[in-house]
Amino acid sequence: MTVPKQTAQSNTVRPVPLSILDLAPIPSGSGAGDALRNSIDLARHAERLGYLRYWVAEHHFAAGVASSAPAVLIGLIAAATNHIRVGSGAVQLGHQTPIAVVEQFGLIDALHPGRIDLGLGRSGQRRAEVVAAQARQAPAPAAAPRESRVVDGLLIPPAFSFAELARLPQLAVQAALLQQPGARTPDFAEQVQEIVAFLEGTYRSPDGIAVHAVPGEGAEVELWILGSSGGQSAKVAGERGLPFAANYHVSPASVLEAVEAYREAFTPSKVLSEPYVVVSADVVVAEDDATARELAKPYGLWVRAIRTGQGAIPYPTPEEADAHVWSEADRELVADRVDTQFAGSPETVVERLRVLQRVTGADELLVTTITHEHADRVRSYELLAEAWQTGTAGGAL
Repeated sequence: MTVPKQTAQSNTVRPVPLSILDLAPIPSGSGAGDALRNSIDLARHAERLGYLRYWVAEHHFAAGVASSAPAVLIGLIAAATNHIRVGSGAVQLGHQTPIAVVEQFGLIDALHPGRIDLGLGRSGQRRAEVVAAQARQAPAPAAAPRESRVVDGLLIPPAFSFAELARLPQLAVQAALLQQPGARTPDFAEQVQEIVAFLEGTYRSPDGIAVHAVPGEGAEVELWILGSSGGQSAKVAGERGLPFAANYHVSPASVLEAVEAYREAFTPSKVLSEPYVVVSADVVVAEDDATARELAKPYGLWVRAIRTGQGAIPYPTPEEADAHVWSEADRELVADRVDTQFAGSPETVVERLRVLQRVTGADELLVTTITHEHADRVRSYELLAEAWQTGTAGGAL
């Protein structure tokens, strides 16, 4: 495994790299093929613009997201680009075995050595645990709502509760479909340890039998852990001295707890001598604030679909978003995500990203942008890269 460039933690804003997280969104009126071709095209632009890495997410049963098989999409993107790092943000270990993951990424690395990132997450496992727990017990009393707070300029909204969502019967069906009948997902820390062992060629079964991953053993992949809270993912990343990605764009309420837990648990390793944190953000950039806000209009409707159990719908147009009649309950349902989306001119978004970097101490920022029109998404990344590189951010790609 290779080592990401390290940066000393500081309270001052310092130059940090920008990277991209792509969900391969399917716009309304379009299909998965168009979305995947758009992702490959966007990755080429990202390489030209100087972004450090291009990660793809893993989502299932979503009419508006085409990234259901990260390894497949990563292989296609790596073949269409030349030097940008390409990886997963993240492979969900609740859905497949460590050996399968290592073989998949080892195969890609064999063709594109030294360019592949293997990001691991336990959200699939955690979601299945929540669904199972909800099926076993009566609804718990509602917790007192938390107030929004602002930490040194960064909005930290109240946490969103998945309790109601977890009770929906379709989620239990989906969780079951992603595993073989009767399968049991091991502890996340055990799975990560197995992946490390397969990559290093040190795996032994409980009976002491050596097993080697081919391809996979000796692969030059960077191993990452992604997490949305200060729970097991952050601690596993820290204890094993691995780089960590904290999700402000998914769970803005707990991003500070996540990075703090990681740093507190950090133990130097042969990969890292000090903590390395990337923090994600939802971003839409346009020539001016008003245009960016117009392009960002569909985001709330898209989040609403996810949080009402529909899953990510095909990404709406601004006109389709305008046609939705919002209730107060709707607005509350998506407020944490809408309020923490950075939509505006290059100057506006750069300033908000600087705040995010400063408050979290991020060594790198991971930007995810969704718009209905592919050209608007490409333009958003172009404007952001130009502003970041010319010193508006006080940094560089």
